[in-house]
Amino acid sequence: MLNQQTLKNPASFSGIGLHSGNRVNMTILPAPANSGVRFRRVDLDGKPEIEARVENVSETNRSTTLAKGNVKVHTVEHVLAALAGYGIDNAVIELDANEPPIADGSSREFCKIIQTAGIATLPEKKEFYTPTEPIEVRHGESVMTLFPDENFKITCTSSDKQGRFTQFYSTEVTPKTWEKELAHARTFCFHEELEFLFKNGLIKGGSLENAVVIRDDAVLTAEPMRYREEFVRHKMLDIVGDLSLLGKPIRGHIIAVRPGHAANAELVKKIIEQINKPIRAQQTFAPPPAKDAPAPPPVAEGAMNIEELMKFLPHRPPFLLVDKIVKIDGMTITGLKCVTMNEPFFVGHFPGHPIMPGVLQLEAMAQVAGVLLLKIIKAANQVAYFMAADNVKWRRPVGPGDVLIIECELTKARGKIGKARAVCKVDGEVVSEAEITFMLRDA
Repeated sequence: MLNQQTLKNPASFSGIGLHSGNRVNMTILPAPANSGVRFRRVDLDGKPEIEARVENVSETNRSTTLAKGNVKVHTVEHVLAALAGYGIDNAVIELDANEPPIADGSSREFCKIIQTAGIATLPEKKEFYTPTEPIEVRHGESVMTLFPDENFKITCTSSDKQGRFTQFYSTEVTPKTWEKELAHARTFCFHEELEFLFKNGLIKGGSLENAVVIRDDAVLTAEPMRYREEFVRHKMLDIVGDLSLLGKPIRGHIIAVRPGHAANAELVKKIIEQINKPIRAQQTFAPPPAKDAPAPPPVAEGAMNIEELMKFLPHRPPFLLVDKIVKIDGMTITGLKCVTMNEPFFVGHFPGHPIMPGVLQLEAMAQVAGVLLLKIIKAANQVAYFMAADNVKWRRPVGPGDVLIIECELTKARGKIGKARAVCKVDGEVVSEAEITFMLRDA
């Protein structure tokens, strides 16, 4: 078994962020074994850190964003790909802005500074993940399949919605093939996407110096194409970076069709589900604990089962719309609601076509946000009253069999008044969202 690795010396690079356009200085520091990869925002008070784990992925629109509380780091995939490509398991990436430098749109410059810094081998062994059975993810037009293999391989097909510039490439990913076959592939976009990206506050730092633009059948670039299949190879570069969010290297063969950051993240989540299956099975068939045995700790900080949850909320079935709190992390909270055909509202909404009412999704968000405020203020014998909802949007129906993940971030807490941003997700897709205002009153 191979050993874990880190850098021998710090590695630094400066530039601008692709989407933010901000000037940024980045330094990659050595880190001890078993610490993983993490980002450190040295421009913020306390120098907060975000672990490069899929649990911290907050956005996958055109890039991968990590967040912890109110702290975010955008477009992390290219620098993560450089570390993963060389087999570096432990590092701290310091940034003085909210996004690593885009450099030339590939991982080439990051590879250069890593080579200059050198790679150090640590005494601790590297832990690999090998799938026990094939895993498939379908997300929109993306299809990702992972098969067991002795090595790490990627086979990928990419194209746009009209099937233009369809490309195919396949390679085993080793430090040598990573550096030669994938690391130099630049990011790209289609010309008709530019207006949308600009209007949505993206690619403020974009230019032909750090991206390739496809216009009809023409390719606009500041230099000749680096590979004949540069577009699909960049998609594979993104896969290497996004899959490093698993926290351990993979021994498997990924077959990807029209991949994207959202599908990459979903594949990592499916892998984690497979890893946890034996643990869940062991818990299911384990004998019950002795009466005097202490209760097992929650799976995440702030996690609450239904019994604990009902100590905070006055709601009771059928109007208790949260089954458990998955975690509380600073000013954010994640709750879960399993939607079943037994829900009483399906009787009349609608017969033969069951849909969870949007207002009940909004109520679920308010209940979860109320728990967060009660926990933060540590208020006893208080009830969170729903006062207002702004910018409410329902994006797709929710029906029986869906698992509603409710994520809330407290944006303001003054006295007994709280405001929160909240979203409901099903299979990683936002189905509803709102900005909620609520007040604490005596029970």
